[in-house]
Amino acid sequence: MTLKVGINGFGRIGRMAFRAIAKDFSDIQVVGINDLLDADYLAYMLKYDSVHGNFDGEIAVDGNNLVVNGNKIRLTAERDPANLAWSDIGADLVIECTGFFLTEETCQKHIDAGAKKVVQSAPSKDGTPMFVYGVNHETYAGQAIVSAASCTTNCLAPIAKVLNDKWGIKRGLMTTVHAATATQKTVDGPSMKDWRGGRGILENIIPSSTGAAKAVGVVLPELNGKLTGMAFRVPTSDVSVVDLTCELENEASYDDICAAMKAASESGDISKTLAYTDEKVVSTDFRGCGSSSIFDAGAGIALDGTFVKLVSWYDNEYGYTCNMLRFVEHVAAN
Repeated sequence: MTLKVGINGFGRIGRMAFRAIAKDFSDIQVVGINDLLDADYLAYMLKYDSVHGNFDGEIAVDGNNLVVNGNKIRLTAERDPANLAWSDIGADLVIECTGFFLTEETCQKHIDAGAKKVVQSAPSKDGTPMFVYGVNHETYAGQAIVSAASCTTNCLAPIAKVLNDKWGIKRGLMTTVHAATATQKTVDGPSMKDWRGGRGILENIIPSSTGAAKAVGVVLPELNGKLTGMAFRVPTSDVSVVDLTCELENEASYDDICAAMKAASESGDISKTLAYTDEKVVSTDFRGCGSSSIFDAGAGIALDGTFVKLVSWYDNEYGYTCNMLRFVEHVAAN
């Protein structure tokens, strides 16, 4: 049965969701898009992408509709989600991609407008439950409004789960070397809440904060309070990498850890989320990869039996989006 969804916000993740649905999720149909930009410009941004290339399909605008491969998709430009009338187009679920409506109270407006469920494409800003498909999605209990967490949490959580399930994590620090996003500036400019974040990304490696490691403690409660982390924003356009350095409760050789990651990547729901490589790869090799975490066996190291550094790659746009859509399908089915 086809799942009909609406997308609120047609920025990087909104457009990635559309592209991923068209390419890899044939059981999902986009029936509505809400964004404040003009229809012709939305079509242009979907068709051409500097990172992921041209859209593979026919795109046109017909009045208030986007027509993709002959299928009409309603376009709206409403600031208030309460006015979106999702029920008029049969949208069962809304993927909330604006980055602005990240609480149960604000997302309730989508429900009031006729949607049955809402999935936020970012960490929630209140107590909205957070899930990472392949890690804790089976604990989903039918809530109407949920969060798919962040791209970095979707990379970190799978390797943390495998490591903790096998040997236990006593404590750990995470660093993500993260590609630039829309929050970075091309030249130095004002950024009153984060002075370093206002420096030009083309010339700098910029230390930044991230809540991704602490969010793992929400997704995996047994790790609550055991992980924290930071980010470095770097001048690349896409694909990021997580470095998890941690102390284990029980001893393990690095070869055993690699074997456990490889086994997890080959079976069960986590295999759709976690991938494994032992090749001599670099970041652009993962552009367009649909796994949200690709463990790099050749990049990690161990100091001794309980102190290890693990490395995992992720396409912070497409890989995250694909894992979010796996969760969207799970939410709709339950």
